[in-house]
Amino acid sequence: MVYFRKIFFLSKVKIEEFKKKGELENTLTNNLTTISTIASNAPYIGLFGTVCGIMITFYKISESSNFDTSSVMLGLALALKATAFGILVAIFATIVYNGLARKVEVLMTKWEDLNEN
Repeated sequence: MVYFRKIFFLSKVKIEEFKKKGELENTLTNNLTTISTIASNAPYIGLFGTVCGIMITFYKISESSNFDTSSVMLGLALALKATAFGILVAIFATIVYNGLARKVEVLMTKWEDLNEN
């Protein structure tokens, strides 16, 4: 996963090897946009799964000649799992993104301190 690769990379980067601030910043922030995009879009993907699950449940109800409450509830419960999963992914990705962004800030500050004239 991109999360763990980025965490490992930031722990091993040698800021002394970079001569230009922009080069260091580009290297440190590579893939952070991907993590941010996952964090912001995961709930929507989960919600889309929920809508699809509810639509399938309603379709099955319309095809059935008898109305069974337990099958409707089961279908709705399964549909809501998609939203729950999307929210969990978003929370995890947001926590990881914020931690990585802070690590980038710390490394940039250390680089600036090393290169003060």
